[in-house]
Amino acid sequence: MNIFSRLFKIGQAEANSAVDQLEDPIKMTEQGLRDLRQDLDKSLHALAEVKAMAIRSRNEAASFRTKAQDYETKAVLLLQRAHRGDLATAEADRLASEALGKKTENEAQAERAAADQQKFEASAQQLDANVQTLKQTIGTWENELKTLKARAAVSSATKTINKQLAQLDSSGTVALLERMKEKVAVEEALAESYGEIAQESRTVDQEIDKALEQSAGGKAAADLQALKQKLGLAEQPQQ
Repeated sequence: MNIFSRLFKIGQAEANSAVDQLEDPIKMTEQGLRDLRQDLDKSLHALAEVKAMAIRSRNEAASFRTKAQDYETKAVLLLQRAHRGDLATAEADRLASEALGKKTENEAQAERAAADQQKFEASAQQLDANVQTLKQTIGTWENELKTLKARAAVSSATKTINKQLAQLDSSGTVALLERMKEKVAVEEALAESYGEIAQESRTVDQEIDKALEQSAGGKAAADLQALKQKLGLAEQPQQ
């Protein structure tokens, strides 16, 4: 592989990677829904036009049938007038023939319009089925979009949390917390050590004074008891 082919492959790979990054699922789904709604609008417009043509053909067929019936009625009237002597037979036959010819033409037009009506109605049914399918598809993907948005939100939050947890050690957060814990433990041990040293460093005089205080307290209690006995206030021991 020559250098140009390799460069082309690299560029192609980079382009595909960029496209993959741009393909946001939510945005792509929303765009797809917009496209479907445009297709639905076009289908509804086409359906309306085809239905209008079917209605027009139906009306034309009815109109041509009415005209054909009118021409037949006129032919009958012409022949009746000739029979009564109100109109020359030859003239009546000629005009009646013309009327019957018009009748035939209108009947043919009525049949053509009826055929067009059936064709347009069949097309309208097919278009209506397509419209219903599009509506159902749009409804399905609108619900799917709501689900995708919820899933994307949960996924993003989970990704953020997991990323933070994964980066705790690398960022030194856990190590910092462990150091602070160790520092507090050291401070506690140091405080306890100073307390023990202070206890051990009491002077002999302090110990003597403390012992005398305890003795004085005992003598005061004895003197109080003796005074109570002298006054007759001492409690008699229970037998």
